Amino acid sequence: QVQLVESGGGVVQPGGSLRLSCVASGFTFSLHDMVWYRQTPRKERESVAFISRSGRVRNYSDFVKGRFTISRDNAKNTIYLQMNSLKPEDTAVYYCNRQPTSGSWGQGTRVTVSG
Repeated sequence: QVQLVESGGGVVQPGGSLRLSCVASGFTFSLHDMVWYRQTPRKERESVAFISRSGRVRNYSDFVKGRFTISRDNAKNTIYLQMNSLKPEDTAVYYCNRQPTSGSWGQGTRVTVSG
């Protein structure tokens, strides 16, 4: 059974930083590309960052490029999202999932950028 547990969210002022983590289980983590997503009440879930199973390929949505960095540790079945220079519009619940997407989403971790 696929399980995804996100953590690391919180409240931060504009310009601040947060590091999100996602621990995965129930599948062979090192064989799957992974994606960070985010969702707000006003928007559908959107992809934020992608990392290939080896970690060599990383892609970002335009709205986070240059500010966010995705990484992974296959020994720990974990991906990370380092978020710098946060903006109020980054406020959302952040989720991770594998590719192909599992129907088992985690609870997400809430990021609030306000100040």
